[in-house]
Amino acid sequence: MRINKYIAQSGAASRRLADELIEAGKVKVNGKVLRQLGYDVQPGDVVEVSGRIVEPEDKNVYLLLNKPTGYVTTTLDKEGRPTVFDLVTDVDVRLFPVGRLDYNTSGLLILTNDGDLANKLMHPRHEFVKRYRVRVSGMVSRAKAEVLARGVDIGGYVTAPAEVEVIRHDKNSTILEIAIHEGKNRQVRRMCRAIGHPVQELTRIGLGKLVIGRLAVGGYRKLSKEEVKYLKELV
Repeated sequence: MRINKYIAQSGAASRRLADELIEAGKVKVNGKVLRQLGYDVQPGDVVEVSGRIVEPEDKNVYLLLNKPTGYVTTTLDKEGRPTVFDLVTDVDVRLFPVGRLDYNTSGLLILTNDGDLANKLMHPRHEFVKRYRVRVSGMVSRAKAEVLARGVDIGGYVTAPAEVEVIRHDKNSTILEIAIHEGKNRQVRRMCRAIGHPVQELTRIGLGKLVIGRLAVGGYRKLSKEEVKYLKELV
């Protein structure tokens, strides 16, 4: 990126003023006064304007949403059901979901207007860990949990090994934590059905290093710079 565009996108000055600042010796790159108006900023360059380090403002939006049940992850629904985009009330750009969560599944969903990143993250070769909190019917034994962890046939396909932990048994149900790195359609529901314990509630609580934490159901927050960097490094 040309140095004057880089400075303009940081909000420090217009392109024309950036050129004037360079000519006046007010711009440094990596600690040295820049004299070249057409300089192309390289990755890792540190740019200073009048003694202050500047960086272009990221125009992209990256949100982490705690999706409630009863919402679809499409922009429009033929049945008129609410969409996850109805929950985002203060963003005026078009967003895309990174992957999908079923209508009856809640939890962590990434929304962004960075279409390139979204498409790359959804490519099958980027299989990062998806962690779920699951309530299933009945009492899941340790033996059944181990079967689930080793891999089960979900209808012509045997799942890869998964992490499975029994959190607790309630009166007529069991709470499990399941982590998978595949993305077959309704995979966790089909896995639990395969061992005879249908899912009652399903919440995605983690996606790679990202976690839902204490974010309220229906709430959302911006991803930190470190979280965005992590996602970009994945692809």
